[in-house]
Amino acid sequence: MFKTLSAAALFAAMSTTAIAAPESYVLDASHSQIVFSYNHLGYSTTYGMFSGFEGEIQFDQEDPAASSVSVSFPVTSMLTGWEKRLGHFMSPDFFDATDDEMVTFTSTGIEVTGDNTALITGDLTLNDVTKSVVLDAVLNQAGDHPMAGKPWAGFSATTTLVRTEYNLGQFAPFVSDEVDVMISVEAMKAE
Repeated sequence: MFKTLSAAALFAAMSTTAIAAPESYVLDASHSQIVFSYNHLGYSTTYGMFSGFEGEIQFDQEDPAASSVSVSFPVTSMLTGWEKRLGHFMSPDFFDATDDEMVTFTSTGIEVTGDNTALITGDLTLNDVTKSVVLDAVLNQAGDHPMAGKPWAGFSATTTLVRTEYNLGQFAPFVSDEVDVMISVEAMKAE
């Protein structure tokens, strides 16, 4: 869910303008989402989302391996579209969440796989468990934003998480243990 950050690191790996030192980019909270889905008892696919979060990217155009990305947001910012489902997710059955419980992602490496693709590895902390995850990322577009008039980039990324690895395995395997994560983010050059 939280690999959004990694997608931003992809930008660092794929820019074409020479940069003498790492530059800071920030995620555009109004255009960055993490959508997750899982199979519910074989009857339906259920969706949830995180949106409105922020993150930072430090990237080196000449040495993408030196780039990094990090993001964090409260688990209670989850959106499910149904109040009782959200309440159940925040209950002791799943997160037993407090207002200060954070989801974090910090990249640990970038492997460029094509002109606009990369695998971004990072540490995801979810429900007080930290695991390494890999995002399959795509640079959608990079260039000057037509309204903001400054460098901007957009990315998509996907990954699959296993709930039981994060102590969130209630009702597995009947409710799927695998959670598909789709990320779409925009990042702007920091002021």
